[in-house]
Amino acid sequence: MGVVYLVRHGQASFGAADYDQLSETGVAQSRVLGETLRARLPRVDAVVTGTLTRHRQTADACLAALKVEASPKRLAAFDEFDLDELIVRHAPRYADRTLLMQDIAAAPEPRRAFQELFTEAVARWVSGRHDDEYAEPWPGFRERCIRALDALIQELGASKTALVFTSGGPITAICQDLLRIPDEHAFRLNTALANCGVTKVVYSERTRFLSTLNEHGHFEGAQRALLTYR
Repeated sequence: MGVVYLVRHGQASFGAADYDQLSETGVAQSRVLGETLRARLPRVDAVVTGTLTRHRQTADACLAALKVEASPKRLAAFDEFDLDELIVRHAPRYADRTLLMQDIAAAPEPRRAFQELFTEAVARWVSGRHDDEYAEPWPGFRERCIRALDALIQELGASKTALVFTSGGPITAICQDLLRIPDEHAFRLNTALANCGVTKVVYSERTRFLSTLNEHGHFEGAQRALLTYR
């Protein structure tokens, strides 16, 4: 049996001008993950990342701690959906990004306010009632992510181990497919995915199945302060 470990990136820079950078916490999360994986993964046959900066930075810090020398393959198929587009389609006034940042910053709980906006924007996207308004509708995004996993497994061959550094959206889409979760419930998975959590997909020539989902025990106990979801 082969294994693909899907790793959600470390915490990004919420509220910063450039979100697509790991925060200090995100870098620390990536290092702790690498240290944890060192005892579990005596061999890594392939490393893949999406094309986003936070994917690469998570991979770099994790692999350094894991003590694995690898040149990750960058695949846009493992990139996150375009959240900026989803938000603007849901709330057109936020085409002015400055206004969005001002409204979020002014909220009593900015992270909660953003999460509520995120949930509403994603629900509209997944509903299927507005597919023609999006550059990448939900069915297309889901199919892209499933095909990315399929292609990686075909390239790996039998009994190999791969690390994939990606985002919550692709992990959600892949898990939804493996677990046969209806579209309207799929993103309940997304809200529970921890930064630098690990989802394990086991595969063979005939099948593939979800072995673990959102494993983040490495952030329990002494590392509890590193557990984040956004």
